[in-house]
Amino acid sequence: MFSALQQLTLNLFSDAPAAPTVNCSAPERSSGPTRGPAGEAPRAEPRVVALDGAALPPLPLADALAPASFTHPRANRQARLGDAFVDYEFTRVQRRTIGFVIGPEGLSVRAPRWVPLREVDAALQEKAAWIVRKLAEMRERQQRQESERIEWRDGAEFPFLGETVTVVLDPAHGFAASGGVLDLGADGNARVLRLSLARNASSVQVRDAAQAWLMRQARRIFIERLDHFAPLLGVAWKKLSLTNASTRWGSASIDGAIRLHWRLVHLRMPVIDYVVAHELSHLRVMDHSPRFWETVESVVPDYHHLRRQLKDAHMPRWG
Repeated sequence: MFSALQQLTLNLFSDAPAAPTVNCSAPERSSGPTRGPAGEAPRAEPRVVALDGAALPPLPLADALAPASFTHPRANRQARLGDAFVDYEFTRVQRRTIGFVIGPEGLSVRAPRWVPLREVDAALQEKAAWIVRKLAEMRERQQRQESERIEWRDGAEFPFLGETVTVVLDPAHGFAASGGVLDLGADGNARVLRLSLARNASSVQVRDAAQAWLMRQARRIFIERLDHFAPLLGVAWKKLSLTNASTRWGSASIDGAIRLHWRLVHLRMPVIDYVVAHELSHLRVMDHSPRFWETVESVVPDYHHLRRQLKDAHMPRWG
């Protein structure tokens, strides 16, 4: 237990906003692969069609059904898990069980120093279906994020409070100290962020100007919501810090310090309210016990729904 003088910080979620990890500490017996019906007709080879509509030679079935491959950049062991080849990072650590961590880089396996490699191999096979599925989901998520990478230029788009904002470079205005101003577009509906930058500004300049504006908005919005929920919960927050952490949306300390990820401003206001209320609730209950969730529910009755939205949120790639 932390001492009274020691800061106690609780993570809001283990899911990383841009790159979450999946942990499994105890291998479970998998049900094994599902076999197709006996006498099933052989599959036809895939037919490939060119862009002009002309049929190309059939793709060899062996190539179409090539085993999936996943490689960790620091891989030092390989395993054949079902139909997939998995090159993973293996380390010996001081722990009681074999653990699996699936993150953006791939699979990491951690085992006690006394566990023989054959037991590690057996644990991998027992958890093979789960591991391959999570690796595939992680790859799909990364590909989706890459396709959503923001191209920082005049006309770039990104979400703000759940709505799409279009960047317009407007060198004729200084916008005082803000560096930008948000207004309605020509149609009266679209939201336009006018940045005081030259038309030929580099992508880095556009990105940095947009980020500076967003962080100013984040601080303003977070302070407003903290001041709204703190009296309702009977707590007092002392300090707000904006973070860019890769594994948490926010945290609270026993001394009243609140840390919130600035990119929460991409999301709808009800989701932001849930995160703010969650962290302030930790100033009353410094754990995730039933009493804690009752505290959150007292100010955000639909927190279950909003929590799911937060977990499923897709952040644009901030490249």
